[in-house]
Amino acid sequence: MMKKEEDLESPLLSNGEPAPADSEGSAYPLFCALLASLTSIIFGYNRGVMSGAQKFVQEDLGVTDGQLELLIGATSVYSLVGSLAAGWTCDRAGRRRAVALSAAMFLAGSAVTAAANGYAALMAGQLVAGVACGFGLVVAPVYIAEIAPASSRGFLSSIPEIASNSGILLSYIADLALAGLPTTLSWRLMIGIGAVPPLFLAAAAVLAMPETPRWLVLHGRPDEARRVLARIAGDDGDRRLQEIVASVREASSKSAGGSPAGVWSEILVRPTPAVRRVMVAILGLQVFQQACGVAAMVLYAPRVFSHVGITSDRAVLGATVLLGAVKTVAIVVPLFLADRLGRRPMLLASAGGMAASLLVLGLSVRAAATWWAAAACVAAAAAFMAAFSLGFGPVIWMYASEILPLRLRAQGTGIGTALNRVMSAVVGMTFISMYEAVGMAGTFYIFASLTAGAWVFVYACLPETKGRSLEEIEELFDTTGAIKPSPRATLS
Repeated sequence: MMKKEEDLESPLLSNGEPAPADSEGSAYPLFCALLASLTSIIFGYNRGVMSGAQKFVQEDLGVTDGQLELLIGATSVYSLVGSLAAGWTCDRAGRRRAVALSAAMFLAGSAVTAAANGYAALMAGQLVAGVACGFGLVVAPVYIAEIAPASSRGFLSSIPEIASNSGILLSYIADLALAGLPTTLSWRLMIGIGAVPPLFLAAAAVLAMPETPRWLVLHGRPDEARRVLARIAGDDGDRRLQEIVASVREASSKSAGGSPAGVWSEILVRPTPAVRRVMVAILGLQVFQQACGVAAMVLYAPRVFSHVGITSDRAVLGATVLLGAVKTVAIVVPLFLADRLGRRPMLLASAGGMAASLLVLGLSVRAAATWWAAAACVAAAAAFMAAFSLGFGPVIWMYASEILPLRLRAQGTGIGTALNRVMSAVVGMTFISMYEAVGMAGTFYIFASLTAGAWVFVYACLPETKGRSLEEIEELFDTTGAIKPSPRATLS
């Protein structure tokens, strides 16, 4: 027992030499990341299914446009509650149990919504599903960031965003496939299908997913953490365990015994300069991700296409499926490049591409309703989706989850996700009013200017984290005097 304690307390890095790279070749972290990402597939399906189902819901239940806008926007507000609760749940119950709980809520939310016979029941179902969405946005990135080796963390951390986009695309396809059924049946099947995957996710979380080593060490279970690390990191597991144990002990000395109150105080009330820099980076990224207007494109693409003269329901649904397909295909690129190019270059390229696409989109909707304006509109919308998926879609989640210190990771991710949901709700619930006030073109020009601001924020405020362990990233923000990227860090 004494020997084990000595091993855990042995120096992490001798004489300032860099730690050896994480062992590669194990498929186990990939297996765990894929299971956790089922949460994101379900989230994406729930997010996108109402885009096509809303018309049939209105016809069947007599829901007005105002009620429908409130129903769709309220889901983001409900997910705000879920994202805040998810951080606390991850810390207290564990990352794996939080995944299982989110699956149970997705199942309940889809079932209640599909069986609804009135507006109140719809809102109740969307309340549960919205809270589940908030959970899903938090637990998958946190779980994967802590289960993945540093050498492949960018690759694995991109999977939830790919899964989310795949879920959105599947929902669009389901909407198109089921649209020909009787109205009272079509929308119920569209939504009800979303109750099937959570069954598999709940079973996987209970039977196949391990708890993360960092959570196990944080809760005094280093032996279990050692067994998990042996499967994740192989021969490098003991060194990684030493790093994690040292990080946990340092975290305990910095926080009020690791209590939830101490964590919240350290994040919001008395943050250190390093924590303040981390939270500014996270919150800024979450605001800009939604300020670019992606929620408007996901939820209201048919209105945009109709504005340029695409009136056929089949053509509108086909263009919407095209957007989903482009978004899903493009999201694969960061999976392979995030660990090679780095986070900053991908975010900068993404913001620049989105801003240019939004400008073209604004010009196309301002033109007369002609075939070339419609083609330019669809092409610009697809380019916007692709540019978003290359960086601001997946990379901000991996960046946010890896720069937070262990003691603050779950709660900090929850706060960032909550702000993301607030911004999504604001965009979703004001888009119609905005384009009625300043015009469709003016609305996209506003989104373009905000996206340009996102480019400036990334360039000025975010250091590179590629190839660094979570503990090394903590030191990066701890030793940086200002939120200023280091050229060396960017090129390393």
